[in-house]
Amino acid sequence: MKFSELGIHDDLLDAISYMGFKEATPIQEQAIPIILKGKDLIACAQTGTGKTAAFLLPILDLIADLPGGTTSTLIIVPTRELAIQIDQQVQGIGYTMGIHSIAIYGGGDGDNWGQQRTALTRGADIVVATPGKLISHLNLGYVKFDTIKFLILDEADRMLDIGFYDDIIKIISYLPKERQTLMFSATMATKTRTLASQVLQNPEHINISMSKPAEGVLQAAYLIYNQQKNGLISHLISENPDYNSILIFCSTKKAVSELTRVLKKQKFSVEAISSDLEQAQREEVLQGFRAKRTRILVATDVMSRGIDIKDINLVVNYDVPQDAEDYVHRVGRTARADATGVALTLVNEDDMYSFHQIEQLIEREVFKIPLPQHFGEGPVWKIKSSSGKFHKRGFNKGKTGGKKPFRKFRNKPAKH
Repeated sequence: MKFSELGIHDDLLDAISYMGFKEATPIQEQAIPIILKGKDLIACAQTGTGKTAAFLLPILDLIADLPGGTTSTLIIVPTRELAIQIDQQVQGIGYTMGIHSIAIYGGGDGDNWGQQRTALTRGADIVVATPGKLISHLNLGYVKFDTIKFLILDEADRMLDIGFYDDIIKIISYLPKERQTLMFSATMATKTRTLASQVLQNPEHINISMSKPAEGVLQAAYLIYNQQKNGLISHLISENPDYNSILIFCSTKKAVSELTRVLKKQKFSVEAISSDLEQAQREEVLQGFRAKRTRILVATDVMSRGIDIKDINLVVNYDVPQDAEDYVHRVGRTARADATGVALTLVNEDDMYSFHQIEQLIEREVFKIPLPQHFGEGPVWKIKSSSGKFHKRGFNKGKTGGKKPFRKFRNKPAKH
């Protein structure tokens, strides 16, 4: 469906047309009419489906005719990166409509605090905030949210995982009871549903492709020993020069630092991002990656949700995420919207059962690529459960006849 069929403001249509968007994604097609009707909404949609625009476009449409100088919309998000991103999108789309926003997040200096206080007291149209920093402002008594008409909880499940439940409830206590509330979440766990039942009134429900990577993601895995990982990463980068945007996830900050150091020694264009960086440094690194000045970004899970960077060719899980849902968010960084991309996971002998759980969650067996011949053999696939028992299963049935994986490729170099 075209955006022009959804009944949104002509100025918005001009703005998104200028940005190159014409066709609505499924979440946008379903959510926008519900929001324009003034109904509460709980929407479950995986990362990369366009859910930010699904709530921003109708909200911008609804507040276009409201008097300026008052805050009508509060968007609560789990991370400062997502707050900055949404703030930038509001400014980009709402610029011609005279709609202003402010991002409220921690990690800045005194000047940043002063700017946030000024915006909160003068009344930006839209406030995008992380819970902890917003409560710091609310506790000082100068923030007035009595004009709030729209509340959006974005990445609600992530906020609850971090432990923001009490903060969210406290923030909501400052808001008018008569308001429209929208909740967007990648997953719908019990605690997310509990929060929804407390803060939404007779909501409409949307569920889009829950807990599965986008169709455009080509997924594969290597069975590999830890000591082979850095060599394989270097090989993949060197053998794929057309991949000009590569995102590598590590599970620890130490692994991020070590891999980045290895790649820099090999003269690759690479930067690292983790919670160790100051906010200004993180923004600078992200901007370089967005602008393609940096080819490779090595990151912790701070990058796995909510960060919209277009045209990422390759996502690599250096480590298997221990939470199966995190796999979906990591690989969701590529194949955004209708694009395609490649997601590779390096699976050592200790992570096979965790990866098996991921395959169960996404309801498909991920293809196992043999290591390039000069790397030697990797570990044999064995699924060891938490009980200590080993389980066997077939591999790629229908493609390899149920035989052991890649037997016929053992003596051939892998193609990439």
